[in-house]
Amino acid sequence: MDLKTDTRKTDLLLEEIAEYVLKKEITSEEALETAAHVLVDTIGCGILALRYPECVKMLGPVVPGTIVPNGVKVPGTSHVLDPVRGAFNIGTMIRWLDYNDTWLAAEWGHPSDNLGGILATADYISRKNIAEGKAPLTIHDVLIAMVKAHEIQGVLALENSFNRVGLDHVLLVKVATTAVVAGMLGGTKEEVVNAVSHAWIDNSSLRTYRHAPNTGSRKSWAAGDATSRGVFLAMTALTGEMGYKTALSAPGWGFQDVLFNKKEVVLARKLDSYVMENVLFKVSYPAEFHAQTAAEAAVTLHESVRDRLDEIDRIEIHTHESAIRIIDKKGPLYNPADRDHCLQYITAIGLLKGAIVADDYEDEMAQDPRVDQLRDLMVVTENKQFSIDYLDPEKRSIANAVQVFFKDGTKTDQVTIEYPLGHRFRREEAVPAIQEKFAANIASHYPQKQEKAILEACTNKDLGNMSVPAFTDLLAL
Repeated sequence: MDLKTDTRKTDLLLEEIAEYVLKKEITSEEALETAAHVLVDTIGCGILALRYPECVKMLGPVVPGTIVPNGVKVPGTSHVLDPVRGAFNIGTMIRWLDYNDTWLAAEWGHPSDNLGGILATADYISRKNIAEGKAPLTIHDVLIAMVKAHEIQGVLALENSFNRVGLDHVLLVKVATTAVVAGMLGGTKEEVVNAVSHAWIDNSSLRTYRHAPNTGSRKSWAAGDATSRGVFLAMTALTGEMGYKTALSAPGWGFQDVLFNKKEVVLARKLDSYVMENVLFKVSYPAEFHAQTAAEAAVTLHESVRDRLDEIDRIEIHTHESAIRIIDKKGPLYNPADRDHCLQYITAIGLLKGAIVADDYEDEMAQDPRVDQLRDLMVVTENKQFSIDYLDPEKRSIANAVQVFFKDGTKTDQVTIEYPLGHRFRREEAVPAIQEKFAANIASHYPQKQEKAILEACTNKDLGNMSVPAFTDLLAL
């Protein structure tokens, strides 16, 4: 029997992603410099998360005691794992405290979640190379992969709103990690296309664990799960496993018809380095990013209200539509994952304390009766201009305004913050704060001598020339 030539056309989106991964040269110095800040900041977020037992219990090998030859070293731990499990560990640490970078558009998410898969794969490739007498990858290679993963995830998020059909944004982490890792592993165009096709047909997590009544800690490890799945799918494709040319567009059975209300998934712009250049850092507060400017406004108002809490009549929060849709929460909040995604809770902590730290989402702070008393006084309304500016590609603002009204008729100023400290428009102001945040996070975990060595390496202009194993060895315990 003669085999017929396969004349089916591959989905253009799969082709474009593969072409970008394999052929695009990243020349933007701003993107590469920003990627270095993202790398350091993201690692620091993961190290800080190791203070929390609920995070630590998720880490390590599937079978306790397993050590993998030429395995991946997990920062801040003694674990040496296979690249799939290593990606889960690193990705889970990174995401646990909701403190790493953010991208906001029709879809939102955290592009640095992909570092779980990227760093694990780079470490695995490098240690395997060394064992075979070859050169390891460098941190510059990691930065290039980060720029590309950011771009794939972020550009897909610009006009495709997966949350509106109930799907979680970690789908885009899986797609981006799969594509970039397949390229890192030496995949051909066909193999990258095959790998990415699997990421789309792999179904997707439901957003229910991010919303009442089911908000829970899965949101803290969902990205670790997605980035590790991306590594698995990439490695599977490189064994020669077939792909699916119309994974997105197949009538009746493709992703678009089954899960995306029959809408086409599109790339809103040509893939380059736009997302890394415009990514948002969480500098000041470990809080869901739509609330960052509300937190800053509340902290600004702290001195004006701290001695008048019993005199407050109402607190007005003017915000944008996306914030209302995902973090406007009334009623009981059952756990830290619920609280760090509540606009009112975050604003209340800022007004009460004049600061917000990760511990403020734990039960001890939540049991302070003043928190819910303030929440009950809050009125949240949409400012239409804030919503317009949120989607404007030249602004990408994340505006909130907070004002406190007292029973005697007096009121505070209305504090409006359009751009959080981590925004591109405030990048120069943010960089010293990013470095201070990293130093504090590292100091929370390492012995002083190791802490000093890590800080010296990560603030060195030659960081890009450092080998990946030297970097992960430095971070391991």
